[in-house]
Amino acid sequence: MLLRKPSRFCQTVAMMLLTGISVNVWAAPDSPVDKSIQPVDVLSVESDDSGASHSDTYVERVTNSAWEEKVPLEGFYDDPFQVSIFNPQHGEDKDRLWSQTKSVFIYGFGVAGFIALLPDDISNWDKQGKLLQKWGNNVAEGPVWDRDVFWINYIGHPYAGGIYYQVARKSGYRQWDAFVYSALMSTFYWEYGIEAFAETPSIQDLVVTPVLGWGLGEWMFQKEREIRLGGGKVWGSEGLGTFSLWMLDPVDSLGRGVNQLFNREIFRAGTGFVNYRTNVIQSEGEAGLLHENQWQVQMHFQFGDGKPLRSTPVPQYYQFSKDPIDYSMVGIGLGSGYAWLDDVWQVEDDPYGEFSIGLYFTNRYSARLNYARAHYKQLSNGEDLTYENYSLSGQYYFRSESDFRPYVTLGIGEMLRDQDRDLKSFYSHGGVGLHMKLNNNLAIQTDIARYFSTRLDTQEDIFRFSVIYRLGKGNWY
Repeated sequence: MLLRKPSRFCQTVAMMLLTGISVNVWAAPDSPVDKSIQPVDVLSVESDDSGASHSDTYVERVTNSAWEEKVPLEGFYDDPFQVSIFNPQHGEDKDRLWSQTKSVFIYGFGVAGFIALLPDDISNWDKQGKLLQKWGNNVAEGPVWDRDVFWINYIGHPYAGGIYYQVARKSGYRQWDAFVYSALMSTFYWEYGIEAFAETPSIQDLVVTPVLGWGLGEWMFQKEREIRLGGGKVWGSEGLGTFSLWMLDPVDSLGRGVNQLFNREIFRAGTGFVNYRTNVIQSEGEAGLLHENQWQVQMHFQFGDGKPLRSTPVPQYYQFSKDPIDYSMVGIGLGSGYAWLDDVWQVEDDPYGEFSIGLYFTNRYSARLNYARAHYKQLSNGEDLTYENYSLSGQYYFRSESDFRPYVTLGIGEMLRDQDRDLKSFYSHGGVGLHMKLNNNLAIQTDIARYFSTRLDTQEDIFRFSVIYRLGKGNWY
């Protein structure tokens, strides 16, 4: 809302925002939520086309929004996996998304420069040779299993994925679209873009960045809102609060800094939050249990009849948006297995360790990245041989409504001998297994599969057992 001189009514609204009054509305169970109630716009100084205010001073304004505030078209969730990132129809802020995407491209060159300064044994970037020729060679070589240090692959890349996710999530896109945006940015902007000038694209980075970035990014989104609604302090410290907010969304923070530096809006940046939550209350009315929806700004003053009875059993994101897709789809697995390798390996059969990262789309379909590693003794000399197996696979589950779901699995991957890419072999595999749900967050999966190698003309049988942990509310539906 842009005003030259706020009216008395608008001044009152502004005071409500500053003092943090929240308003409660109630609805009977299963009745539609009144989605006409929207967060109050934050007042800002009117700007001309150049982005400068009439006082010639840049005034930071709130640019972010949330999917929970939108009203999707009727029947939109009939196809919950549709992608709206290129065709927003529910008030998503595509201009903010594009503005912050451009800023990510600019900042990315700075990040690339920093990584280029790191020692080669940390970054694993090859900085020799012609730039464009090296990019073409790296892209043509295809994705490989990289050897970056743990903190780069499993801390740095998920954090980068979370940053991409925040850009779309805070532009009003739903979680699924924010995940898709993160996947596109991490794949084409980073792995096959900037990083491909220095090294071959990485298999695990292509998966880990957007998938774990989804879970971390949603946590960053919620944690930033919590800090801002709490006055911007962490453990009572404004300094820690400021640092935390910067780390939770550096793209928006840098955008605000650039805008202030040039005293005009170069990038769409600026964050403010309206909180929301639902309680189930006990009422003496004929309707019985009532749902009470609360919108909160800064502080919470509760009005209305009744007292809290129990919290909602479904994710808050679903409670307000009715979107069945959220980061609870992400699952992390840890387990072991036993491999009966072909005679061409000339090693003793032995157990191995394994981990997996997966997306459990529904009770019928999932997709996983698995990585297995072991040290087997060679029959010829008794020395250890490093065996590695990584694969991308899909699963189809039967008896989808049951906690015990048999499934079939098909996939492709590679086996590596002594970490030597010249000795790797491509394979396909298929098998059967059983998924046993223990609770919403934990499950056990066990399967047996046969692996077929085209290069070595070999066949291996592998049995594995994994414990799967689902993020968020897990398998709640």
